[in-house]
Amino acid sequence: MSDEEDIVLSELNDDELVEQMFDDLYDGLKEEIEEGVNILLERGWAPYDILTKALVGGMTIVGHDFRDGILFVPEVLLAANAMKGGMTILKPLLAETGAPRVGKMVIGTVKGDIHDIGKNLVSMMMEGAGFEVVDIGINNPVENYLEALETEEPDILGMSALLTTTMPYMKVVIDTLVEQGVRDDYIVLVGGAPLNEEFGKAIGADAYCRDAAVAVETAKDFVSRKHNQLAG
Repeated sequence: MSDEEDIVLSELNDDELVEQMFDDLYDGLKEEIEEGVNILLERGWAPYDILTKALVGGMTIVGHDFRDGILFVPEVLLAANAMKGGMTILKPLLAETGAPRVGKMVIGTVKGDIHDIGKNLVSMMMEGAGFEVVDIGINNPVENYLEALETEEPDILGMSALLTTTMPYMKVVIDTLVEQGVRDDYIVLVGGAPLNEEFGKAIGADAYCRDAAVAVETAKDFVSRKHNQLAG
């Protein structure tokens, strides 16, 4: 589209610029997102407002279309990468202003499994929803999870597996948490192609998430419930 060339971000008013950023995120345009974030900062927007209104707002649309099969993994990864560009600018500013965090998640693929596209997608989408995410990578024995939980003190533990042979290891991790008396300290979410809801229930996870969009919705739901219980 040739008219795209003519859009000068700095000439748009705030509402138009946020709308344009939604489109740019959707199209995975990292440089445009970075430029948009900087323009809003110059205009005196609070970093937290840019994060929630422009970036999270845009990623929510991406998440819905991913869930509904309109967008696919490559497009979502591009959108998430553009979001990351904006986040890189905002992160230090958010830390300074002590912005409210939605929650914190430790995520990793289980021992014996080296698949990480799904996990990376969940990490990016969770960051896109305003969560702080600590990704401990692939092939994680139970010790890695325990160490990360102790160090990071997250609200959520996410585990991923793509092989039927590595799925049972999720139960090993959850059983260990139970033995140590800390299982109830965390919301445990599991995901990966061979899993299903029955499996999630059987191993004692809080929920099975069939894809990254569902993971974000489930995480938000559990964290808000947890906050309500604490407040109640």
